[in-house]
Amino acid sequence: MGAWFNTEMMLIILGGAIATFLTRIGGYVLITQMKTIPPRLEAALNAVPAAVLTTLVAPAFFTGGPDVQVAMAAALIASLRLSMLPMLAVGWCAVMAMRYWFGA
Repeated sequence: MGAWFNTEMMLIILGGAIATFLTRIGGYVLITQMKTIPPRLEAALNAVPAAVLTTLVAPAFFTGGPDVQVAMAAALIASLRLSMLPMLAVGWCAVMAMRYWFGA
């Protein structure tokens, strides 16, 4: 059982879980205590989805191969006119075509 159970590792996991819980619940509690949300805070909260999307997409774009880059560009262009599911299909078809024709 010693190889599977490490007290230090369990404390690190527990500490991380507590810190994550407190940061998530803290924002909710803070905002519910405000009577009105200040304009700067509202602008910051409106920017969160774009920031999260950027942190998910940018590493894949810059570390992926040309197949991933072409697929992301195709999906971006498709997203200007189509809803999410067709946009996803365009990106998937683009990456599959690149891998089929160019072996990327």
